Amino acid sequence: MSIRLPSPPAAPPVAADRRAATPIAFVQAIVAAFARYGQDPGEALRQARIAPQQLADPAARVTAAQFEAFSGAAMQQLDDEAPGWFARRLPWGSYGLLCRASVTAPTLGVALQRWCRHHGLLTDDVRLVLDRGPAGAVLRIEEHRALGTFREFCLVTLLRYLHGFACWATDSRIALREVAFPFAAPAHADVYPLLFPGPVRFGAACATLAFDAPYLALPLVRDEAATRAMLQRALPLTVRQYRRDRLLVDRVRELLRQHPQDAARADAVAARLHMSARTLHRQLHEEGASLQDLKDAVRREMAIDLLRRTRRPIKQVALAVGFRNDKSFARAFRGWTGTGPGAFRDGATASSGDSDD
Repeated sequence: MSIRLPSPPAAPPVAADRRAATPIAFVQAIVAAFARYGQDPGEALRQARIAPQQLADPAARVTAAQFEAFSGAAMQQLDDEAPGWFARRLPWGSYGLLCRASVTAPTLGVALQRWCRHHGLLTDDVRLVLDRGPAGAVLRIEEHRALGTFREFCLVTLLRYLHGFACWATDSRIALREVAFPFAAPAHADVYPLLFPGPVRFGAACATLAFDAPYLALPLVRDEAATRAMLQRALPLTVRQYRRDRLLVDRVRELLRQHPQDAARADAVAARLHMSARTLHRQLHEEGASLQDLKDAVRREMAIDLLRRTRRPIKQVALAVGFRNDKSFARAFRGWTGTGPGAFRDGATASSGDSDD
């Protein structure tokens, strides 16, 4: 039986990675988590290229790419995917377990019910509830513990997790009837339309996300391989609105991993996607990405993995990730990490005490 869904509204402008739109308040919330655990956020801030003086400016903004880098580094360093929000940590991989437990559901409605139920196994500080009624479907968050300084970032992120996962799992841009939050409009309220495709209301009784009920009957279209690939870089689902076109970024990343020799030529990458280089650049730009940024990210990930996991000579690592010589590789790697590949390998080996051939 086919399901007729209302057409979603036109998407509002989405912040490109180079546009600083993410409020510094979200960065400050994660910095507060470092303080709670008695740890220094300096290295995570450095990796994201966020200057310490920005933290003191309430009007400061960072790019989506910076915030993604900072969030990821912080969650791993603190071993808490809900950084500081709850009475106990949610160890690294917790939300991956939620995704894996939910993605095998036959429909979105079943998947969201599983997500809400299993989230309660991770923490009872908040309760996620899916309500269905004649007016539509509503996901709400019941707060059972004072969240303090983490409240806004926690509630926003929990709803973004739910909406981002729902859109990704069904490969559909799910329009929202309304998103509501139980606090006054913050000074950075202008960022909310970039996060949620629908009207936003402040001063509500609790945090809610409302959408048309027929979406609950949509089948899930992702498999284990797709889930594994998504979890390698899931944070953008919490930073930007989902659009079908955003899948192009994942496809380009996968091609660059599988065919690093093509990374130097946009026309080679485009040919594998059955499009022109001009179209590739234009569509990536519309998604807030660039081919060069994706090349750098994939090369960095591959290089770090090879340096940590193998004892290959630096020159072989350089060639394996798409560089023509070890000098250009070393220069690029130093720009990515602040250290040379040899020194990085020595530090990784010393910390792990082991490596494969």
